[in-house]
Amino acid sequence: MRKSIILTAAAAAALTPAIVAAQAHRYLNPRDIAEAQRQHPEMVQELGGEERGPRANYVAAVGQRIGAYTGLANPGQVLRFTTLNSAVENAFSVPGGYVYVTRQLMAYMDDEAQLAFAIGHEAAHIAANHAHIRQQVSRRNNTYGVLGQVLGAVLGNSVFGSMINQSTQQAARLRTLSFSREQEYESDILAMRYLLGAGYDPAGGPGILAALSRATALQSRLQGRTNRQTPEWASTHPLSENRSQRALQLARQTGRLGTGIRNRDVYLAQIDGMFVDDDPAQGIIDGPTFTHPDLRIQFSVPAGYLMQNGTYAVTVSGSAGKAQFSGGAYRGSLENYVVNVFQELTRGSSQLPVPPPQRLTIGGMPAALTTTRINTSSGVIDVSVIAYQWDPQRVYHFIVMTRGGYGVGPFSGMINSLRRITPAEAAAIRPRVIDVVTVRPGDTVQSLASQMAYRDFRLDRFLALNGLAANSQLAPGQKVKLVVYGPRRS
Repeated sequence: MRKSIILTAAAAAALTPAIVAAQAHRYLNPRDIAEAQRQHPEMVQELGGEERGPRANYVAAVGQRIGAYTGLANPGQVLRFTTLNSAVENAFSVPGGYVYVTRQLMAYMDDEAQLAFAIGHEAAHIAANHAHIRQQVSRRNNTYGVLGQVLGAVLGNSVFGSMINQSTQQAARLRTLSFSREQEYESDILAMRYLLGAGYDPAGGPGILAALSRATALQSRLQGRTNRQTPEWASTHPLSENRSQRALQLARQTGRLGTGIRNRDVYLAQIDGMFVDDDPAQGIIDGPTFTHPDLRIQFSVPAGYLMQNGTYAVTVSGSAGKAQFSGGAYRGSLENYVVNVFQELTRGSSQLPVPPPQRLTIGGMPAALTTTRINTSSGVIDVSVIAYQWDPQRVYHFIVMTRGGYGVGPFSGMINSLRRITPAEAAAIRPRVIDVVTVRPGDTVQSLASQMAYRDFRLDRFLALNGLAANSQLAPGQKVKLVVYGPRRS
């Protein structure tokens, strides 16, 4: 007789009738499946690309192991697991059975049980049909970005498809994936159930939630110093001390805490050498500076402003306004290019009056700038476009939004900082990677933290990455994660 693995009575009582019913061999809606399949290539493209190879196969294998316990009909066919080459810490799912995990989130995990819980949590949203209402919101909003949402409120039913797309759509799309607190708790409960069914240590649940809490606290300390925006999962998967404590209580109630599969060495071997933060192929944010070694572009943002690097654009936000940097093909004159950007911004609504662009020279490059003013219910907004003729075929541009009367003033330093970097500067750009090291006699958290490839907060980053305290005693033979500089790109 096969011994079943079940939750204890106290834990099982937390499963509401609605959630239990959701596990009864639910079939996914064919329309949801078709839509997920259609959107998958765009989603992957917007979020840094899909990782392939041993690590991606490993994540998919863990996902399939967990998926077998979701109660979904034909889980091996309807669930698909994708590892994203993204510097954003996130995991999310869509109604049609697609589950996504970013490599950046994997950096904060410590073993396979934590990965299994994160995947199980997202699969639970699918199994419990949490995404139904969320999908309706996403369909209404997924064509709007950070700038597009603001201008959309100003101009009405504009669709900012081709110019304010990609990275700003990414942020908007991810924010529509948020769930209620109750749904998050429900998915935690179901994920714990999947862990037990698959034979994992239920410690994976409180472990990953604690890691995310540490990462959120770290980001709070870093903001304003690193010029990075808060991780997307911090808004799409709101964390709280209560949620982590509930997960730990639930793990204890199973009676299996500390037993089962963890596969820590296997997991660490999979992430050893993995990129952390930005992929140089998509550009690097280092403090207030964005550098793209392949395009040989560099610019700097004002002190205290935050950047979000996307596949196709960089979004900048601060107290005095927002901006986005991207580029396009060069056709005709710079003046026409600037006007075309404004036309794209207002596509589907009445056109904005666009003053004739002013010709400038910035960093030795021909440039064109114009600003238009919009009256809104909450005040006047200035929208500016600054375009640079990079070469005969390419133009790069900033779109800037500030309070009325400020124009590009708060961003003047950024606008004037755009420059070409030399081949030597481009060659010097190195990625940050995970380096799994074995503790040697005499090593301390302080001595190992000093090797972290950052200018500041090295100890804080090392402790958050490894779930350690400043007074933790390391044992020889113990494995820990460092972030070091990888080899220069050829």
